[in-house]
Amino acid sequence: MPVQIQIPGLNMTQVQAGGTIPTEVLCLMNMVTPEELEDEDEYEDILEDVKEECGKYGTVKSLEVPKPIKGIEVPGVGKIYVEFNSVIDCQKAQQALAGRKFSNRVVVTSYYDMDKYHRREF
Repeated sequence: MPVQIQIPGLNMTQVQAGGTIPTEVLCLMNMVTPEELEDEDEYEDILEDVKEECGKYGTVKSLEVPKPIKGIEVPGVGKIYVEFNSVIDCQKAQQALAGRKFSNRVVVTSYYDMDKYHRREF
């Protein structure tokens, strides 16, 4: 019987519809919690770790990790968006990172729409 997993911020229809066509942007989910992102030192460590790890698979053009703001609903909190130089680099990273563990959580990946990423629509 298939197992249903609940991951905050993960919309399965979004993953099935928009997340399967490779783009230059990879969305990493189930890696960080809002609490971890609130701590400035931990936030910087997360940025550094993700950039270093993703850099093994290609050139990282940009990286977005939306931070929580008290009292405001910030879209994309808990997700990490990585823009690569090419679709090929992004695919290599996706294949290597999907299913890996980060802070005892299994990483879930999805390709993300380039236009939405550049408009900061998380």
